[in-house]
Amino acid sequence: MNTINEATKATVFGAALRRWAGKDYVWLSAFLLACAALYFSGNLFAETAFRIPPPAVDMKDVKLAAATGPTGPAGSNPATAAAAPANHQTLVLAGGCFWGVQAVFQHTKGVIQAVSGYAGGKAESANYEKVTGGDTGHAESVQVTFDPAQVSAGQLLHIFFSVIHDPTQLNRQGPDIGSHYRSAIFFADDAQKQVAQQYIAQLEEAKVYRGRIVTEVTPLQGFYPAEAYHQDYATLYPQQPYILAFDRPKIENLKTMFPERFRAEPHLVRAKTSPAAS
Repeated sequence: MNTINEATKATVFGAALRRWAGKDYVWLSAFLLACAALYFSGNLFAETAFRIPPPAVDMKDVKLAAATGPTGPAGSNPATAAAAPANHQTLVLAGGCFWGVQAVFQHTKGVIQAVSGYAGGKAESANYEKVTGGDTGHAESVQVTFDPAQVSAGQLLHIFFSVIHDPTQLNRQGPDIGSHYRSAIFFADDAQKQVAQQYIAQLEEAKVYRGRIVTEVTPLQGFYPAEAYHQDYATLYPQQPYILAFDRPKIENLKTMFPERFRAEPHLVRAKTSPAAS
């Protein structure tokens, strides 16, 4: 019997699980094969949550230090600073398939909107077919718009590093393999950069994971919303085997580990863009 590289098998199965949505017989076959491959590769339970400490340093701390320090206020990226209203902030995060990342933040109190999309590459390659090729520089990402009076960037990172993904998996999450599934924080200004870097250093020092954190902290050059059929996917197709296996557990972990931040009704992209909502 020929032995196929486990990473290759997981890549094929992961892509099949996500591309063949709606074809129930294919879903069932692919799901069973994926579970078998993941079991033997040790990644079946990739969605296990981590109990980790909250960030010791948050946005208010670095902004206060900047305001009182000799260097003046923290700098910002002019291309992204105007992405949200004055009383809202945005944070772009990548942690594997954007379906589950979006779903968790849609269930998080204080989040105004969570949009699936692409970051890290150029505008002309920001579409699903090209990004899944793995050579565009893009990562499947989610732009989180939030009210800092209700939830801070540091608190969102706490959720990101505990229930959304495993930050020690390099260029993969669960069944999905490739640089477009990498762990990344795309910062919009120096304050976000400092909070992210200091939190990663804090978690590394606490040794809360079995491996080294490989999350990239990189400047946001642009965020490109994904195709409409990717938005709100976990809510629209809750019974899809991929969602049940890899994304629903993330929502349940949010509810269990962060009950004070969980909301039962998600804030959907479609609700924000439909004529009735305008």
